Amino acid sequence: MTKASKAGYLPGDYGQKRMSAAAWADINIKKWNKAPEKKEPQGQLKNGIFPCVCFSRQIGVGALNIADLLAEKMPFRVVDREILELMAKEKDIATKAVEYFDEHYPGIMSELFTMLISQKTFLKSDYARQLAKTAIALAGEEPTIFVGRGIHLILPRDQVLAVRVIADKDYRISRLSKLLDISWEEAETRIKTMDKEQKAFFKTVYQKDDASPDEFDLVINLKHLKDTSRAMEIVACAYKQKFGSMV
Repeated sequence: MTKASKAGYLPGDYGQKRMSAAAWADINIKKWNKAPEKKEPQGQLKNGIFPCVCFSRQIGVGALNIADLLAEKMPFRVVDREILELMAKEKDIATKAVEYFDEHYPGIMSELFTMLISQKTFLKSDYARQLAKTAIALAGEEPTIFVGRGIHLILPRDQVLAVRVIADKDYRISRLSKLLDISWEEAETRIKTMDKEQKAFFKTVYQKDDASPDEFDLVINLKHLKDTSRAMEIVACAYKQKFGSMV
């Protein structure tokens, strides 16, 4: 899947080919169908969860670029919004991931999910609970960088480096206009539409009107730090400072 086309906006702008969510799921389902050896949590694992990075971002700001660069350095895998959305809506796919997690760490999913349900009052809808189970299973499988869908609000906070990536509207409009080769006016319209959709999602799923800086370990304003490689180094440093290791 290409990162951008005139048909619509997809995150990223540096020419890297990104596997479609469906193709990603197909590859991983084959892995999840293989029964793993049971093992006890060890090392940096806590309650079966690896420390992870969760990016929250304003639409069009370019956070996925940073995530992909970070994955090359650490190295972690990147799970983006499209993958999370597919797994949250397709229960059969999410069930495979959860079963794989349960086979690794028997009983932990139930314990952790029960704990989260008691702590996270927003986990009421079927969608939110499915998203939570998906995030737990993926974070327990291997070190992961999540991009989008508010995963930092779901996973245990002490196992998350929560990063917010922002920029002003003009920066985002200009970037989208160049990325899609469209006019400023059309880019502005698309940004407004996507901002409304994102706001509606967080209101529906998390009962939140906006993203408070208090939610995050780190907030990066790309208007003032345009070099994504430098932004990546800041996130990598913050991860090491919080968790002590990159593996």
